Amino acid sequence: MNFLELAKQRCTTRGFTDKQIDKDDLDGILSAGRMAPTACNKQPQQIIVVQRPDNILKVQKAYQTFGSQCILIVCQDKRNALIRPFDEKCSGDLDIGIICDHMMLAARELNIGSVMVGLFDPHIIRKEFNIPEYIEPTALLVLGYPAKGFLSPNRHNTERKPLEDTVMYENYSEDRSQN
Repeated sequence: MNFLELAKQRCTTRGFTDKQIDKDDLDGILSAGRMAPTACNKQPQQIIVVQRPDNILKVQKAYQTFGSQCILIVCQDKRNALIRPFDEKCSGDLDIGIICDHMMLAARELNIGSVMVGLFDPHIIRKEFNIPEYIEPTALLVLGYPAKGFLSPNRHNTERKPLEDTVMYENYSEDRSQN
């Protein structure tokens, strides 16, 4: 399938079967994350694959896992971060977002569902998984086979704003009729 069709097929999944993800499929998903571009090719990602039930329970202390049998704790190494000199913005969050997006699309191509979570307690994750201070837990990527299937790719027709509401040409404008 072409990229736009794959992007339309990807959806947030909150509810998984207890089926384990095949190792080759998981390796493919992780490889897609490895291929993701990062600022100045710094590759800040440090990914902890969580599949054992006792470790899934540890993740659940920080956020729900929707019955998933595989959670990726996607962290960034802050020791060699690229910092924008104009306002001290760190590129790591953007990098992790791109990496997770690559992995979510790779998962969908394999008929594996995903949800990327940023709203979790990083202190719990850090403590439960012995993560050092210079490694920042940035996202949880919850993976698995959807219990209720995938959402319709046509949902974007009604659930997404039209381009003219989000895209401007040449200058920012509150009045989109000037585009």
